[in-house]
Amino acid sequence: MVISLKERLDGDLKDAMRNKDSIRRTVLRTIISEIRNAEIAKQEALDDEGVLVVMTKQAQQRRDSIEAFKAASRSDLVESESAELKIISGYLPEQLSEDEIEVVITEVISQVEAKGSSDMGKVMKEIMQRVRGRADGKMVSAIVTSRLKEM
Repeated sequence: MVISLKERLDGDLKDAMRNKDSIRRTVLRTIISEIRNAEIAKQEALDDEGVLVVMTKQAQQRRDSIEAFKAASRSDLVESESAELKIISGYLPEQLSEDEIEVVITEVISQVEAKGSSDMGKVMKEIMQRVRGRADGKMVSAIVTSRLKEM
């Protein structure tokens, strides 16, 4: 029997509480709370794809915080956020390499017949549907922008 991602998170939260793993417990509680908030906003239960969207947003928030804390020379907070990001990343699909992202971008640009920067929205929409949860949107956007400017 295949268990859903939400069930896995709940089980892992119980394990973290039993093992007195405070960081893991806090991160999992936060994620589960965000999932519930998203379900309330949508007024329906999230499937695994919806849960992944929430978790990807949480991971991105941690990455943004790490950058901000590095800029402010707050290494203590960088370590804390990095530990949380590591826990969240354990639930996300394996990230695509830059080369794999380049292949997807090339396919999408030819598929939607993009002519230049004005087609950025069409291209990004299709790419993000294909790589959801497996690639950082900022990196994808930067590559697409440079590719479309070359056209």
